[in-house]
Amino acid sequence: VALAPHIVENLFAIGAGSNIVGTVDYADYPNEAKSIERIGGYYGISLEKLLALKPDLVIGWKSGNQSEDLEQIKRLGIKVHLSDPKKIEEVANELIAFGKFTGRIEQSKQVANAFITKLKNIKKQQQSKKILTGFYQLWPEPMMTVGGNTWINQLLTICHADNVFANSDTDYPRISIENVLVAEPEVIIIPDEKSKKPQPKIDWRQWPEMPAVQHNQFISVNADLLHRFTTRMLDGLTDMCGKIDVSRQHIQASK
Repeated sequence: VALAPHIVENLFAIGAGSNIVGTVDYADYPNEAKSIERIGGYYGISLEKLLALKPDLVIGWKSGNQSEDLEQIKRLGIKVHLSDPKKIEEVANELIAFGKFTGRIEQSKQVANAFITKLKNIKKQQQSKKILTGFYQLWPEPMMTVGGNTWINQLLTICHADNVFANSDTDYPRISIENVLVAEPEVIIIPDEKSKKPQPKIDWRQWPEMPAVQHNQFISVNADLLHRFTTRMLDGLTDMCGKIDVSRQHIQASK
C-alpha cells in the first residue's frame, strides 16, 4: 500500500506499479494508478480497508500522512517504511530503497542514476545565470508561500531565483499582499494547483510599482511536477528554469 501520490509514481517508475494494492486520493499518475483502490487521503486512512487488502508493506509519507494512522498500522503488525525526502537528491535514495522492497534492484538503480545525471545537467546549465528575485504564490486564499527550508525553495535556487520569503520563520508562511509589495519580486511564479473548488485569482497588475508587474513577469508552472518528490519533478524544474530564463532576458533587455 502506497500512502502518497509521489510514492505511487516512484514505484511505477521502477516497474513496481503492479505491486500496489491500495493508495490515496490524488494518486493519479501514471494512468494505471487511477484504477488502484483508494483507502483514504490527507484527512486520514481507513484501517478497515487497509487490513482487507492484506499488504506485506505499507509505504507512508512521514510529513504527509497522519502520524496516528502510521502508528496504528505499525501496532497492527504490518511493516511500515516512511518516505521522507528532504533534498532533491534523496529521490534517488528512495527509488533504490523501493527497488530493494520490490525486487527491482537493477531497474531502480538505473532510474536513480538517470535522475542524478539529469539533475547535475540542469544545475550545470543554470550555474552562470544572473540571479532574479522571485515570489512563489503557493496558494491564493489564504495567501501562502514557501520558506527557505522547503523543497520548492531548493528548486528556485537551482533556477537562480532568489526566494523573497526564504527567511520566513515557518516553511509555509501565510502572507499578505502588502508583504509581497514590500519584498519587490522581479518575477511571480504561480503553480496550477488542483483544487476541488475554484481558487480566487489575484490581479497583481493593480500594483504597478512592483518590479514583476512593471516587467509583466508572471510564470505558470505545473504543480503536479514540482510539488511531488518524483523523477518527473525534473521535467517541472526544467520548465520552470526555462521560463525564469525568459523573464531574466526580458528584464535585462529592458534595463
